[in-house]
Amino acid sequence: MRFRVVFAPEAHEDFSSLSARARAEVRDAINRHLVHQPTQVSRSRIKRLRGARQPQYRLRVGDVRVFYDVRDDEVDVLAIVEKPEAADWLKRTGVFDEESCTG
Repeated sequence: MRFRVVFAPEAHEDFSSLSARARAEVRDAINRHLVHQPTQVSRSRIKRLRGARQPQYRLRVGDVRVFYDVRDDEVDVLAIVEKPEAADWLKRTGVFDEESCTG
């Protein structure tokens, strides 16, 4: 099954602000992983975020993190964030189940 990848406006801005090399790496990783198997968790690339309703997944591409949700045949890319900023972005923007929040 082939998934359609849709960028949120913020993710498009994030993508545009990356260096040309990082954009190429992220584009390649999205085409390789998110178009075909966005929910296929792996130790090194894709992680399902525990307790998170949004974003559901994180794709690691070098020092860049791609946060996204999957529904039906669509992958919604919510943000593309450099690793040092990823935890702060997730705290500010993520939607978590109440019982999984540890404060």
